[in-house]
Amino acid sequence: MKPTLSLGLRQQLRMTPQLQQAIRLLQLSAPDLQREVRDMLESNPMLEEDAEGEANEQAAREPVRDRESAGLSDAGHPAHANASGDLAGTSDPAGFSDNAETAPEQPAVDAELARPIPEDLPVDSNWDDIYQPPATPANTSEAYRDIADTNSAAETLDDHLRWQLNLTPMSDTDRLIATAIIDAINADGMLEAGMDDLLESFDPALGIGADEVDTVLKHVQQFDPAGVAARDIPECLTLQLEALDAATPWRNEAIAVVSKHIGLLGERDFTTLKRRTRLGEPELAEIAALIRSLNPRPGAALASGPAEYVIPDVVVRKEKDRWVVELNPEATPALRINQGYASLVRRADNSRQNTWLRDNLNEARWFLKSLESRHETLLRVASKIVEFQRAFLEHGEEAMRPLVLHDVAEAVNLHESTISRVTSRKYMQTPRGLFELKYFFSSHVNTADGDEISSTAIRALIRKLTADENPRKPLSDSRIAAILAERNINVARRTVAKYRESMSIPASNRRKSLL
Repeated sequence: MKPTLSLGLRQQLRMTPQLQQAIRLLQLSAPDLQREVRDMLESNPMLEEDAEGEANEQAAREPVRDRESAGLSDAGHPAHANASGDLAGTSDPAGFSDNAETAPEQPAVDAELARPIPEDLPVDSNWDDIYQPPATPANTSEAYRDIADTNSAAETLDDHLRWQLNLTPMSDTDRLIATAIIDAINADGMLEAGMDDLLESFDPALGIGADEVDTVLKHVQQFDPAGVAARDIPECLTLQLEALDAATPWRNEAIAVVSKHIGLLGERDFTTLKRRTRLGEPELAEIAALIRSLNPRPGAALASGPAEYVIPDVVVRKEKDRWVVELNPEATPALRINQGYASLVRRADNSRQNTWLRDNLNEARWFLKSLESRHETLLRVASKIVEFQRAFLEHGEEAMRPLVLHDVAEAVNLHESTISRVTSRKYMQTPRGLFELKYFFSSHVNTADGDEISSTAIRALIRKLTADENPRKPLSDSRIAAILAERNINVARRTVAKYRESMSIPASNRRKSLL
């Protein structure tokens, strides 16, 4: 074969820096977006925060954009006006305004500098060198951290036990044993090491015996929280019962049940339990209630980390029989172009300083456009979800409609991957609570009359049936499936069991109660 040259045309999608930035901002959660905005404000002098009062004033003066161009449903009419006003503070997506009153006072400049910068300003090819997203938040952004993040580290169970050990008078040998015991306690407060393992950890020259270790162990078991350093669940519960006041009703009987019949109580075999303890149902009910008040994981409270707060991206409320969808202003950063620095850019100047200003101006413009695109897409998708799930907002989970990504993507004329990015780690505040946008998507089950019902609605029905059942005769999975079939919902017993387990609802034999 002879080597030949040929010409051909083909279309290819190139991931430009602007497109990469828009996609990345689209999938950021509200806290991540706020950190991204802070980093951009620190690195680009062309961007500045828009004061709340000025932003609201400008939003009030701006005309509302065409709702159809934003793809909003009738339920979201007022939302787009608020969101567009909070976004950049001006009607120009790049953040410019022709109104001289809104621009800061500037020194006298010549006519060339005073001319507005055109929208078709070319983007330099070296913009990749300017905008490089940091892998981790910049050190300078640490000053913006919430005060809750500056608190000292939370006290662990190990710290709490060692603090009590330091306040307890002991000999050096006993303190060594107690330290070894504390080291062998897991995060739940249970002692993982056996007696042989503890003895092997000591120097044989010390002559430490099992009796001495057992004595120190009983001493450590009196530490707070009650039940710590127990070797099994019965011992853990017994320690907590013994820590109660001696006058506590049914305390001694509960100790006997926990130490001798914990297996029967766990299996809800109340018939055998009544026969072996020779107690009646009212007495056993009181004892079971006392045991349920105990904590089988005493160290869990101290092992928990700091609380994590979720910032809703979208707020939904009802006004005059209409559901209104708005972007959360606390999660939507209000930015604009710094007109003072923007006026310093000269069109025909290729000096190093002017090139740097122009590159930063282009970067700031694209960042604002990417933010606006993110907010508009999020608002369109959220409004369409509200339109689909209006029955859920009105009546609750049992009225949830089946919904998949393809349904929303087709309604808003976007790709399913875009819908997936928009709904990931985004939250909606509704009168019924705070939900992730993905919560509103679920598969469907066909009914006997040909309709479809959401799996979320089926879970809600199962939860309601188990909550209203007779505790003495809880409903089995087969019985729940039969009840749903009476409502024209054809669900197999295995499906009921799967949904029940996903909601952490025990099986019928473990839901049986004397109450």
